[in-house]
Amino acid sequence: MPHDHLIIFTRYPEPGRTKTRLIPVLGRDGAARLQRQLTERLLARLTAAGDGGPGITIRYTGASSGQMAQWLGSGVTCRPQEEGDLGRRMLAALTSARTEGGGRILLAGSDCPDLGPGLIRAAYELLRSNDLVIGPSEDGGYYLIGMAADIAPAALAPLFTDMAWGTATVLAETMARARLLGLRCGLLPTLHDIDRPEDLAHLHHHPGPE
Repeated sequence: MPHDHLIIFTRYPEPGRTKTRLIPVLGRDGAARLQRQLTERLLARLTAAGDGGPGITIRYTGASSGQMAQWLGSGVTCRPQEEGDLGRRMLAALTSARTEGGGRILLAGSDCPDLGPGLIRAAYELLRSNDLVIGPSEDGGYYLIGMAADIAPAALAPLFTDMAWGTATVLAETMARARLLGLRCGLLPTLHDIDRPEDLAHLHHHPGPE
């Protein structure tokens, strides 16, 4: 039986190599510490929900498997991201999850402090009547994307190819391409990612555990 699956993209919190746009404000160690806290908090909230939810796979960059096990524990499934730009890595992760029996599959970043089990459940619910679900972020990108159980990852390849990642046009361009492909798309609430100095104002304005 296909099972719901959640993929979380993160980077190993090595000072100087993560959250680089925040280093001028937080310093190398502070930026890495924020990366660590955001990832650990999201994983803790999802694990604490304990409602028989989806399997979770951490897809990471910037570390060895041993470093990831030491950081998050051996009980967390961690796999390296593929090579290539963000789109290529996301499509590869979705394809791998489907190959391994995933039904409804979500892929989320670790940078959104408001993301929690309630929104994950809402995303799966939207995939009952939509081909695609997207969680828009205030910066013009998205913090989550997911596909229904009857959608082949290859059919979504145009959403991940030749995209200007990291710009304010990613969401609009993704939505436009989805319409051209005839995909029904459900939207989650718009939230803040914590990537830039101005985003730090939103770091502590999020709900507690659900």
